[in-house]
Amino acid sequence: MASASLQFFAFILALFGVFGDIAATLLPHWKVNADVGSNIITAITQMQGLWMDCTWYSTGMFSCTLKYSILSLPVYIQAARTTMVLSCILSAFGICITTVGMKCTKLGGDTDSKNHACFAGGLCFILAGIFGLVPTCWYTREIISNFLDQTIPESSKHEPGGAVYTGFISAGFLLIAGVIFCSSCFKRQQGAWIYPPKQHHLPSTEQESNAGYNLKDYV
Repeated sequence: MASASLQFFAFILALFGVFGDIAATLLPHWKVNADVGSNIITAITQMQGLWMDCTWYSTGMFSCTLKYSILSLPVYIQAARTTMVLSCILSAFGICITTVGMKCTKLGGDTDSKNHACFAGGLCFILAGIFGLVPTCWYTREIISNFLDQTIPESSKHEPGGAVYTGFISAGFLLIAGVIFCSSCFKRQQGAWIYPPKQHHLPSTEQESNAGYNLKDYV
């Protein structure tokens, strides 16, 4: 019962991780730059994401521009696009596989098949967490290095946006969920190897007496 509740808790964490992963991939809040200038009324907030750049004016206007050209983008943005999409795909596969392998569901067949499905789903979550953690760390490093560079003007410097933090948290949820699924299946299999099922054998004298008794019945 405890293992089933732990798997359900890991599944909830994985769901939050999947939704956060998708939101971080699509949102344009990876880099944020607030240019107030001399007048707060004409303040402009510039946001840059993996797929589009958006500008929000204090007057209420909001406009976005899609990034159509892939080759013109920096390397870290191209890598972030690829790894975040892979993270979303792997986490979605993990949700489907662990749904079959969880103990609280009636899918997946016998116990061994469900354990293998849970282990495979846990591996998908761990890989998705790694794929989601690498681009967020790399993207944050580029933002900090540009912010500390004295040769870059202040108007071109940015700060990490909400999508970066969402990616960090989602990657952590996926990693924790994957470790829980893999460890729960591994502990169950290890316990079966260390403590094999007991086999009851009759003593040899008792077996001989029973055999002799049976032979006498047929004489």
